[in-house]
Amino acid sequence: MAKTTKKAAPKKTVKAKKVSKKETKTAAKPAKTVKAKTPEPVLVPQPSEEKLEIIAQFAVKKGDTGSPEVQVALLTGRIVKLSGHLKANPSDNHSRRGLLGIVSKRRRLLNYLEKKDNGRYKEVAQKLGLGK
Repeated sequence: MAKTTKKAAPKKTVKAKKVSKKETKTAAKPAKTVKAKTPEPVLVPQPSEEKLEIIAQFAVKKGDTGSPEVQVALLTGRIVKLSGHLKANPSDNHSRRGLLGIVSKRRRLLNYLEKKDNGRYKEVAQKLGLGK
């Protein structure tokens, strides 16, 4: 039997990468310091007169825009507008889908309000003419 000897794999030589003049110039420069810009004030548009009336009518306290009562009342106003639009444009399925989302959001808010305080729920439902 003849012995087989393994040959050592030839060593791979790595050539040094040539560095262009551009690379040497950019690598040598220190990083620039950037001054932070002061943010510009964001201009928020004022709500419409109709929206302000709804907020004033259903607000629990002064400056209240986020209570469930106000949110339900605002969503009800949007629902009335969209349902009128859909009567005039029955094939507008994109708006129909938006209407369904608004209706379900109002339903969730009403369920929350009913669970939290049944008296407040009944008051809002009566004012808006809603019934389960």
